[in-house]
Amino acid sequence: MNEIGHFIDGARVAGTSGRTADVFNPATGQVTARVALASREELQQAVDAARAAQVKWAAVNPQRRARVFIKFVELLNANMQELAELLSSEHGKTVEDSKGDIVRGLEVCEFVIGIPHLAKGEFTEGAGPGIDMYSIRQPVGIGAGITPFNFPGMIPMWMFAPAIACGNAFILKPSERDPSLPMRLAELMMEAGLPKGVLQVVNGDKDAVDGILEHPEIGAVSFVGSTPIAAYVYAGATARGKRAQCFGGAKNHMIIMPDADLDQAADALIGAGYGSAGERCMAISVAVPVGEATANALVEKLIPKVEALKIGPYTDSSADFGPVVTKASQQKILGLVEKGVAEGATLAVDGRGFTMQGYEDGFFVGACLFDHVTPEMDIYKEEIFGPVLSVVRAKDYEEALSLPTQHEYGNGVAIFTRDGDAARDFASRVPIGMIGINVPIPTPLAYHSFGGWKRSSFGDLNQHGPDSIKFWTRTKTITSRWPSGIKSGAEFSMPVMK
Repeated sequence: MNEIGHFIDGARVAGTSGRTADVFNPATGQVTARVALASREELQQAVDAARAAQVKWAAVNPQRRARVFIKFVELLNANMQELAELLSSEHGKTVEDSKGDIVRGLEVCEFVIGIPHLAKGEFTEGAGPGIDMYSIRQPVGIGAGITPFNFPGMIPMWMFAPAIACGNAFILKPSERDPSLPMRLAELMMEAGLPKGVLQVVNGDKDAVDGILEHPEIGAVSFVGSTPIAAYVYAGATARGKRAQCFGGAKNHMIIMPDADLDQAADALIGAGYGSAGERCMAISVAVPVGEATANALVEKLIPKVEALKIGPYTDSSADFGPVVTKASQQKILGLVEKGVAEGATLAVDGRGFTMQGYEDGFFVGACLFDHVTPEMDIYKEEIFGPVLSVVRAKDYEEALSLPTQHEYGNGVAIFTRDGDAARDFASRVPIGMIGINVPIPTPLAYHSFGGWKRSSFGDLNQHGPDSIKFWTRTKTITSRWPSGIKSGAEFSMPVMK
């Protein structure tokens, strides 16, 4: 049995708490590893190593910090197949999907190669008589990231790349469901030239999370997961004076206007709704066709496409998507499908009975398509996080706009239309953080920032892009004047520029 410990002070170490969690192959349902769950003492070891490394790392000039990420990107590309298979074996997503997961993290690493420019301050000469004023950006010190199971490559890199590039030490607490890839990423960062102690991986559960929130030397916390836990982490971090960015759940809508290309819209819904078995915070889970004619035509196109989806283990290169991550996730999804039927929605494609020969114990869920879903139903209100797409029919544009506007989540939304005026109006009025116009999953590229609104996000600064540099640094402003020619004597009134 593979035993997964922690990565502390530049090396893998065995867990010492005596507590472990099982790691599964979701396709077979079999336990493939045990991961250690850290004690507070083990977290303290990581903090001690981070403290010892951070001051020296912050003193390394930004260009040399950037060179570590240049080498790291090379290593990611060279080891892509191995990394993707490692990810898939614990998550269940297809290998090609896993490569996409890693590449979207790699792109943030490419972005922070520009840290010599990104972290520059500002300078004003002659702000007053003989006075110069300038600002500099300095690292927070020790940061921490708490990441979810669904993107075990991308989201850790979204966090640790800008944090480390800015001169911080970083402690990563990845999901205990798929911990192997984050451990491997830490090894590759060391191979790329990162000094030991700058990046630690501490595996664990709620006790490790609480330890991070309570530790006085951890100055900033980044989190991605469910909304209840995001709210918990944000409250716990900020109550202790830490800066925090916490991202929660989603219920992403796609509006399909009567003038949209319905073939394009249907294909977009299939990929965005069922890719990665729907286990994406930017997955489209609600289709909103405008008008009965649009709805009828769209559903007619969707049904055969959903029925034709191929489900299989990650080793099947022809599979469209694989199993969900755990038995508990499988049961939750199937329970919500049952509830949708009980609430009166039309289950146009029923995937509840899906099984695969040779993989009967795997955590598979067949693709499901609901029609005639209403906002009062739980399958509309809750984030299902599975291969389930709901069609909510809207009589007109204003009703369609009101659905994402009134929903508690505000992560992403899309509109498919040929009408530029409608698209512009929609983008201006809808209170959502990320918007796609004829783009089903509007996840920004690395040089823009990622983040939702409403109960999808807690905190003022978003992931990657310019916001990440602001989050992982503090601004220090210096006002300087040199003695030559200065009139002596105390001044007691508020200083102003005359």
